[in-house]
Amino acid sequence: MIEAMRTDAAGTTANRANAANPAANTADATAGTAAAERAAAEVLRAVDGAAVEAAVRAAAAAEITPRFRQLAAEEIAEKNGPHDLVTTADRLAEEHLTAALTSLLPGSMVVGEEAVHADPSVLGALSGPDPVWIVDPVDGTRQFVHGDPGFATLVTLALHGELLASWTYAPALGLMAVARRGGGARLNGSPLQAGSPEPGQALRVAISHYDFTTDEQKRVLAALDAGGVATRPCGSAGLEYLHVAQGAIDGLAFSWENAWDHAAGLLLVQEAGGAGGTVAGEPFRIAGGNALPFAAARDAATARRILGLLAAAN
Repeated sequence: MIEAMRTDAAGTTANRANAANPAANTADATAGTAAAERAAAEVLRAVDGAAVEAAVRAAAAAEITPRFRQLAAEEIAEKNGPHDLVTTADRLAEEHLTAALTSLLPGSMVVGEEAVHADPSVLGALSGPDPVWIVDPVDGTRQFVHGDPGFATLVTLALHGELLASWTYAPALGLMAVARRGGGARLNGSPLQAGSPEPGQALRVAISHYDFTTDEQKRVLAALDAGGVATRPCGSAGLEYLHVAQGAIDGLAFSWENAWDHAAGLLLVQEAGGAGGTVAGEPFRIAGGNALPFAAARDAATARRILGLLAAAN
């Protein structure tokens, strides 16, 4: 596995040889894809989805819901500014999930929002060889702090940057959305289908909240309004993705790429029939380094329209 990550001189020589031999290059690519698919299938077979769902519910029941509308002042702190909050519930729920998820899949790693805040090097696991759980213990902490039920716990299983399964749980709303790569998306057990926007109507798109955007990002996102799109600032990113998967809104446009905010929702929208990408016309890379903004939408045509407007202003 370490060998596959190396980009040393031997790897460079092999790449030059393949460039001179397209047939060999194609064969290698096909073999690599097949190996990646086998590895992903093995990880999915090893994971009990019902047990993961139970672990997510248990973490919320133990650490989040008892503190909802019950937080003491000393349980709330700022991270990077007055709008970027963290609570005791965030920290303890992530610790709970880290222990539970790594027990369910031995050898797996966890990339959690609070762990990365404490040690940014944790992000390196997203590019590593092991299965990774991507965790946002309380997505929408600001809503949680203010007693708004629009918050969620987000958990995603990934391997080599590929999203395999996700769980989006909104305990105060009684919602559990689950997606499995190639297996569709479900909300409280019922299938989710994003569908397509109604022809002739303005697109309904949630965008990065103004409190978390620079002036330049605001300028680019404003291109959507100029293009006949009805925008509004987003709340919990995880729940906004669920709204797209439900067809309640038509799309999303975000100017930040934190894996824990987007991984669960991107797979949920994809498995509900939606699409997305970046302004560079590339798939969103969960390990980062994306051209921003990026978008997700109910269908491919809607995603292209949103991204086209953003790219023209970028």
